[in-house]
Amino acid sequence: MTIAHRDARDYQIIFLCSFLSLGILARDWSLTPLAIAVILTTTLVVQCLFTINQQGNFGRWFSWHTWQSFWGHQGWKSALITGLGLCLLLRANHLSTLVLAAALAIASKFLLQAWGKHWFNPANFGIIAALTLTGDAWVSPGQWGTTLWLGAMFLAAGGLVLGRVGRWDTSVMFLAVYAGLDLLRNAWLGWPAEVSFHHLENGSLLVFALFMLTDPRSIPNGRPGRLIWATAIAIVSLILQYYFYLPTALFWALFLLSPLTVLLDRQFPAARFQWWQKAKPVPSN
Repeated sequence: MTIAHRDARDYQIIFLCSFLSLGILARDWSLTPLAIAVILTTTLVVQCLFTINQQGNFGRWFSWHTWQSFWGHQGWKSALITGLGLCLLLRANHLSTLVLAAALAIASKFLLQAWGKHWFNPANFGIIAALTLTGDAWVSPGQWGTTLWLGAMFLAAGGLVLGRVGRWDTSVMFLAVYAGLDLLRNAWLGWPAEVSFHHLENGSLLVFALFMLTDPRSIPNGRPGRLIWATAIAIVSLILQYYFYLPTALFWALFLLSPLTVLLDRQFPAARFQWWQKAKPVPSN
């Protein structure tokens, strides 16, 4: 009998690359290949610098063993996922802004953590940093449009990834609370339900809920903590959106509430997530 292994990040990379290609080819995005290359290169280089420094190999930069250790560490997959997330959501007029966002996103993983837990989702931190530190960056919530088939594809792909990661409860709770409160608000205002349905079909909302909100290394480990956390983010997002008219409400809500994951982990202790999981035994040939 042999034991097969799987890394959920492989599925995330495949689907994020697919969505990025779809956005460029089918939605006529203005994102250039150069911008994509700059973001992905920056995330990988910064990840490499921090990883090698942590391993004590910084003085042996040109050593083959150093690079072999970096690729074997598998952290480059997380950096690539962060870079793809930035490519999907962040836009800027200058490449320097994209470099800043990508570099700070990866740096936050190493510099802003406690008890081995990230304080912030790296891509979210990079987006907020670019929005606040420059006047050059923006997030385009409507870039995906409201096409029903696109939303269905997001849900199917996101469901597969979340099944591998085991964090589907976070997305379900967030979307249920977010959609429920949005429908209640529209009913109170006397608006038809179609207004909410049109809003909820937005592709950027689904990318946020299915991929950014469920990063297992920056959300609570225990299910009770995740459900409380997802509920709070949904409520704060709607408050920021409808009462403060903030178009980037989702990202600000996640940024403001992310540090609570450390407290929720202490209140609801659970095993820390590991990317590599053992699969069921399979017969040897």
